[in-house]
Amino acid sequence: MAAENGPTAGEYIVHHLTHLQNQPAKAVVDFSVFNLDSLFFSITLGVLVCWVLWLAARKATSGVPGRFQAAVEMLVEMVESQAKGIVHNANSRKLVAPLALVVFLWIFMLNAMDLLPVDLIPVIWEAIYGAAGGDPHHAYMRVVPTADLSISMGLSVSVLIVCLVYNVKIKGLGGWIHELFTAPFGPHPLLWPFNFAMQLIEFIAKTVSHGMRLFGNMYAGELIFMLIALMGGAWAFTATGIGLAIGHIIAGTAWAIFHILIITLQAFVFMMLTLVYIGQAHDAH
Repeated sequence: MAAENGPTAGEYIVHHLTHLQNQPAKAVVDFSVFNLDSLFFSITLGVLVCWVLWLAARKATSGVPGRFQAAVEMLVEMVESQAKGIVHNANSRKLVAPLALVVFLWIFMLNAMDLLPVDLIPVIWEAIYGAAGGDPHHAYMRVVPTADLSISMGLSVSVLIVCLVYNVKIKGLGGWIHELFTAPFGPHPLLWPFNFAMQLIEFIAKTVSHGMRLFGNMYAGELIFMLIALMGGAWAFTATGIGLAIGHIIAGTAWAIFHILIITLQAFVFMMLTLVYIGQAHDAH
């Protein structure tokens, strides 16, 4: 934090925005570099979500449901009703609706990591890293996977793959290829290059906007929490320092409450767009 003899505000933010990686990046785009912190929290929370849903299914009863079962049933019914309105193929919904439910809960949990105190997990990691003989100043740890572009774009690319699979499954490989070259302008051979170009642009635009929307919102939220943390780190037994400490508490509380809406809304938007894109894969042009 910005205390005396500590890191400057810029150094504090840069440290908190640096990933724990398997090796230093050698280029701007280096596919041999993995953000280990994002992978760890993504996989852990994904397994946790699946385990909770499995637990709810295993303990479900036909009688009066308990609070846990009622909460899960409300989520299932909400997602199922949204899926029915978008994906009209009942057979497809047997997979798409559960997939949308997992997407919503998984992204909600990934986003909710932003509600943890900014320094909580990084400080714990610094202690572990230092005890293992490492330099605590290089103990990098980011805890919000959806604020990592590789994770948010990975999720959107996964949705793209599902859409491509359903395009082939519903329309057949030949039917989908025919659609790529004949929509949206028409089947005339002179229009085939323009149709194909428009189809590619549509797939790329949907995928990029899908991932970037989630990333941008969560990255901005993470930065605001860091700025609020800096206010608390600059407190002192002076009028200004006490004012900063009070402002830190008020701003942190207000932003955390508002951020609950953001993390829920972003998870819901990502789920709805997933359903919309899969639904479009069922429609013939």
